[in-house]
Amino acid sequence: MGRSFRNRLTSCGRVTGGSELAKLIDVSIPVGPGMLTWPGDPEMSIERVWDLERGEASNLSLLTMSTHTGTHVDPPVHFVPAGATIDQLPLEVFVGAAVVVDARGLSQIDASFLDGAGLPPGTPRVLFKTDWSARWDSDPAPTFPEAFTALSLDAARWLTDRRVRLVGTDFISVEGMDDPTYPVHRHLLGAGVVVVEGLDLREVKPGTCRFTCLPLKIRDGDGGPARAFVEQG
Repeated sequence: MGRSFRNRLTSCGRVTGGSELAKLIDVSIPVGPGMLTWPGDPEMSIERVWDLERGEASNLSLLTMSTHTGTHVDPPVHFVPAGATIDQLPLEVFVGAAVVVDARGLSQIDASFLDGAGLPPGTPRVLFKTDWSARWDSDPAPTFPEAFTALSLDAARWLTDRRVRLVGTDFISVEGMDDPTYPVHRHLLGAGVVVVEGLDLREVKPGTCRFTCLPLKIRDGDGGPARAFVEQG
C-alpha cells in the first residue's frame, strides 16, 4: 500500500493528453470586514478612497489588516528572531504533493494520532482537516471559539522528525491557546517548517492532492495573506 500511496502522491494533478485529471478547489477564506481574527489582532477594514460613483477616475480602496489575516502563511521569523521572512521562502515549498489528514472529531492532534494516520514516508506537505472546515460556510462569520482542534507539541516534533516541509490547518492557528509561549509555533518554525493557517477544506477529501499557496511577497514580512487551492481527483 505504501508504494501505491506514494505513486498517487507523485502523480496527483498531472495532465495527460490535454485532459485535466484533477478538480481545482479554492481553499482560501474571503477577506472582508467582520471576518474572524485572532484575539487582539487588528480588525480587517476596507475604505473606498476613490469611487466611480463620486465621479472619480476609478474605484480604489485602502485595506487595513494584519499580515496574519484569513488564509495566511507563517514564515520562521514570525516566532524566530533570525528566521526567514516571507519574501525569502522558496516558492517550491508552496507548490506540490500534499496529504490531507482527516482530523475531524478530535480535540487535539497528537503524535499517537499521527502514528495511525497512514502518512507515507517522505510526505512533504500535510494539511489537517478538522471540524472547523464546516464552519467557514456560516453566515455571518463565526465568532472566535472557546476551543478548536490544534496540534500538540509532540505532534509538531513528529512532523519535523519526518522532515515535513509545510503544515496547514483549517483554523486560523495551528496551535491552541493554553500556552502563551507558543511552543508548537516555535518548534515548527524553528525547524524551518512553513505553516499555513486559515484553509477552507470543506470540499477537499482526505488523502492525496496537489497543493498551491501564493502568499503576498511582503519585504521582510513576518506573515503573508495568501490565495491557496487544491487539485484533487
